[in-house]
Amino acid sequence: MSLKGKTAIVTGSNSGIGLGVARELARAGADVVLNSFTDNSEDHALADGIAAEFGVSARYIRADMSRGAECRALIEQAGRCDILVNNAGIQHVAPIEDFPTDKWDAIVAINMSSAFHTTAAALPMMRAAGWGRVVNIASAHGLTASPYKSAYVTAKHGVVGLTKTAALETAQEPITVNAICPGYVLTPLVEAQIPDTMEKYQMSREDVIEQVMLERQPSREFATVEQIGGTAVFLCSDAATQITGTTISVDGGWTAL
Repeated sequence: MSLKGKTAIVTGSNSGIGLGVARELARAGADVVLNSFTDNSEDHALADGIAAEFGVSARYIRADMSRGAECRALIEQAGRCDILVNNAGIQHVAPIEDFPTDKWDAIVAINMSSAFHTTAAALPMMRAAGWGRVVNIASAHGLTASPYKSAYVTAKHGVVGLTKTAALETAQEPITVNAICPGYVLTPLVEAQIPDTMEKYQMSREDVIEQVMLERQPSREFATVEQIGGTAVFLCSDAATQITGTTISVDGGWTAL
């Protein structure tokens, strides 16, 4: 599958799943726009590295996904958006009665509302180009729930709902809108949690991964960022033309339970 000539914007893509998705889209030939809320030399170096490795155009554009106006400005500044991957997200864990209001507001804004703003700005570009793909990175928590993650679960369920609505609004156009729902993915953020969890539970690394982190993932294996990226590339392919308004779980069987 070649995506040569297409421009992909991936929010929250200077690390983790977002960077993995951007790399796989570039591998397939797409020009890519990376994004996060920072703006330093390392961010721009990531884009330069992707451009050099895959022979595509790659840029980094700073935008704070907690601010609707900046979400929309990201799309406008990119100038073109054939593929939009809404990936930006944060997490906080606490009981509902203790959940900080500012954390709730930030998670809902970054994880859910940003996808509304970027999609609203991107759809006119896709219509003008006569082709478009929106891929929302939701979560297994967009389909099920866990305690102490009220804001995250709410936001990811909202992303799934937005996916369905946008798909219905574009169903008779050459535009598809889908959501990928990962379970646990081995990212630097997840990797960093392992030592503290080992100390907390007095467990080995292997036991922490299998008995704590992957307890709800029947495969007992992490998904990889390359697998999430490969799923995104598939959703941009001709084979996925009639796939719209749905979720694809990459969760090792989590939502089959």
